[in-house]
Amino acid sequence: MELHEKKRLLRIRTRKRKRNPSFARYESWRYKKLKNSGWRKQRGIDNKTRRKMKMGVKSPEPGYRAPKKIRGLHPSGLEDILIISIKDLKNLIPERHGIRISARLGARKRIKVVEKAQELGFKVFNAGYSKEDLFEPEMDEEEVEEEKKTKKKDSKNKSKGKK
Repeated sequence: MELHEKKRLLRIRTRKRKRNPSFARYESWRYKKLKNSGWRKQRGIDNKTRRKMKMGVKSPEPGYRAPKKIRGLHPSGLEDILIISIKDLKNLIPERHGIRISARLGARKRIKVVEKAQELGFKVFNAGYSKEDLFEPEMDEEEVEEEKKTKKKDSKNKSKGKK
């Protein structure tokens, strides 16, 4: 699929999503226990929603779906691929695939995966934080002691001010 065609279809999808009604469960406004439950098909013999009358709630139908060629794509137009290790990057194409890093990955491995992905030219959807944020500059023992002293002084000053 060509790039301009994909962008056109993505624009169509966003416009359709804005126009789509929120599919509420029938009478969810009436009963608290149904408030947060998802949509369910109506089965009553006299139900106005099931009979698709004007006063009934809108039901999900095929016409509300996104165009078939872009179904499941990230808003950027890339396929969203879940990555657990650096090995998973091997068979992917940067122009077609975007990367979402698994939440189960720790900070140390996450940094390695993000660096490798950026090096290969992938777009990382949930990089989360930069390398500078994760690795604060290591302090000498003297600096650590000075910081502790200033914190103690600050806490003493606060407690004196309250009395």
